[in-house]
Order: sequence, then structure tokens, then C-alpha cells
Amino acid sequence: MAGILPLDAAEPQGGLMYGLIGKITVMPGQREAVVKALLLGTGSMPGCLSYVVAHDPSDPNAIWVTEVWDSEESHQASLKLPAVQQAISQARPYITGFGERFETVPVGGQGLAGAGGAA
Repeated sequence: MAGILPLDAAEPQGGLMYGLIGKITVMPGQREAVVKALLLGTGSMPGCLSYVVAHDPSDPNAIWVTEVWDSEESHQASLKLPAVQQAISQARPYITGFGERFETVPVGGQGLAGAGGAA
């Protein structure tokens, strides 16, 4: 695989990308309500390169969220956006907990235009 990514793939716009992968557990029967809330609040988040909400196929009460940001600062700033605050407020009553949470440093991939991946 050597030579597939450019040497500067991990440094879009002068800094490292920031990634999060996290599991959210929800009340029985409320997964779709949480998914809907999370997706409605993510239409316009400056610095967000990828935001994916996925069902956990082995747990009907679990959701995985995978995020890629141009920086950790952009991610932190997104938490103050009115649309994100509204999404959190809508989802919160149905969330029972948070499982695994992983911080990553994305280096490129499909969909990450300008970051070493094909758009």
C-alpha cells in the first residue's frame, strides 16, 4: 500500500484532521427517533468532512456515529451551533448511555476530498 496516499494527506489546510467513532445506546424502540434527530442537526457544520450515523446490526438499541473534521477545534465549535444543540435536545430523552468512544487522526479515504482520498 505504500505510495497510495501523498505524504501530506494527514494535513489538510495546515493541520491534522480529527476523527471520532462513538457508540450511543438508546431506549428500546427509540433508535429511529435518535437517528432522525442526529441527522437533522448535521446539515451544515463548518469543518465537518464526514458525519455518518449507522445502526449497530447486532444491537437494536445501539447507534454508531463516525465523524471526520478538519480539526478538533471545528468539532468543538460545532457543539455550540443552534442546530446541533437542538438535535442533542431532541435525542437526549431517548439516550441511555454511551459505549466505546475512539478519537482518531484520519489520513484520507473515499469521500475526504482534498485529504488524500477520492471525493
